[in-house]
Amino acid sequence: MAVRHFLTLMDLSPEELHGLIDRAIKLKEIQRSGEVFEPLKNKVLGMVFEKSSTRTRVAFETAMAQCGGQAIFLSPRDTQLGRGEPIEDSARVLSRMVDIIMIRTFEHEKLEHFASYSKAPVINALTDLQHPCQLLADIQTFTEHRGNIKGKTVAWIGDGNNMCHSYIDAARQFGFKLMVAAPEGYLPDAAIVKQGGDAVQLVDSPKKAAKGADLIVTDVWASMGQEEEMALRRRAFGNYQVTEALMQEANSDCLFMHCLPAHREEEVSEEVLEGPQSVVWDEAENRLHSQKALVEFLLLGDKNW
Repeated sequence: MAVRHFLTLMDLSPEELHGLIDRAIKLKEIQRSGEVFEPLKNKVLGMVFEKSSTRTRVAFETAMAQCGGQAIFLSPRDTQLGRGEPIEDSARVLSRMVDIIMIRTFEHEKLEHFASYSKAPVINALTDLQHPCQLLADIQTFTEHRGNIKGKTVAWIGDGNNMCHSYIDAARQFGFKLMVAAPEGYLPDAAIVKQGGDAVQLVDSPKKAAKGADLIVTDVWASMGQEEEMALRRRAFGNYQVTEALMQEANSDCLFMHCLPAHREEEVSEEVLEGPQSVVWDEAENRLHSQKALVEFLLLGDKNW
């Protein structure tokens, strides 16, 4: 089987993505039943972290352990990448030793460069441009609670960041309408919006985005590496908090999601985050199950589906 990478949601077909979601739900059932299921026996995942994370590391390490494989954590101080080795050299060496590689870094171009030289599948575990693994968990969560997301309306409230970009790709691939409310100066990448076509619409207020929504999603106002901009961003995003009043603009059964960690009383109120429409804890757990499905697919194809 030719090497497949997962750098954005566009690397898989809509049919493959739907299959991944179904498989993630099945793997969750298997894990909760107590059945020992080890399709990744003797497989090794190399985890390259240039940007720290709780959920990403724990989800991938647990996924490999529960599926019979192993994971190796590599921080910048553990690899030659952190000492100036050319990316292509690191890619060619690592990919001859491990079976699959996940990278969490800043520049998306670095990830693409690494993947172009890798003999093993490469997974984007977050870059400044995209966060596709989180979208697998989000779509799985919506499917579990509300069924197929096709034809639904999703509201993105806040920064037009990597999560927003992956939501635009998801709207294209899964067939839902994405309404984006972001302040001037913090809009999503124009090229990605253009590629989204009719699936995405930019609006000038959170209230317009939330109107009739089936799902409302937000993220922190300042991502890792943007902390020095916090005062400026607080002023820009002051009217972009997801509150109970904003949730009431949406459909009565609207769900709320956040990729976490959340800054309570900034981008989301405590009332919403801990409220009955919030599914953020299911969403966080589903990083484990959706990433199991992803690694299994990239290494074994869909033969277990």
